[in-house]
Amino acid sequence: MNEINEPVDEIDDTLPVEPPVAGSEAGTLIGSLERQRRTFAWKCADLDAAGLGARLAPSSVTLGGLLKHLALVEDEYFTRRLLGRELGHPWNTVDWDAEPDWEWRSAAADTPEQLYALWEEAVARSRVNVRRVLAEEGLDALARRTWPDGRAPSLRRILVDLIEEYARHVGHADLIRESVDGRVGEDPPR
Repeated sequence: MNEINEPVDEIDDTLPVEPPVAGSEAGTLIGSLERQRRTFAWKCADLDAAGLGARLAPSSVTLGGLLKHLALVEDEYFTRRLLGRELGHPWNTVDWDAEPDWEWRSAAADTPEQLYALWEEAVARSRVNVRRVLAEEGLDALARRTWPDGRAPSLRRILVDLIEEYARHVGHADLIRESVDGRVGEDPPR
């Protein structure tokens, strides 16, 4: 099993570029999430600190903040909630009650290399965790960490939540990236 602090060097060129036209439920959900991840990565790619720190008034959202936020979301959903494991560095060093938006604020102090690596490693861990749970229990697998009301979401629900989270933030990334250097488009080049 992959621990939260261990880097994952696994690169899988067989990942779907988009959801299958008429695939399985798992294939469709994973394909949709991978499409969102791929588009987000393209919108954030190849930028320096100034590009990652650009924002559109009146919002304080930056591409660097989005990278760090989505790294946290990946680890929160596919490690902490799904597997019931505690989060590792840097997440376990934060007083979240005192700084609930720490990832957004602290991203400005990180280098582009740190931000890209943090997100890429979180995505790689998530892929490993999801593959393992899918193989062992399927989409009906219940999260080890329950909601405050005691219900446990299925892996299916967690995947849908992540697709929604990425879709919302890909929209933010679209606008910010266009303001940085004019990059527009719905899909990255293949």
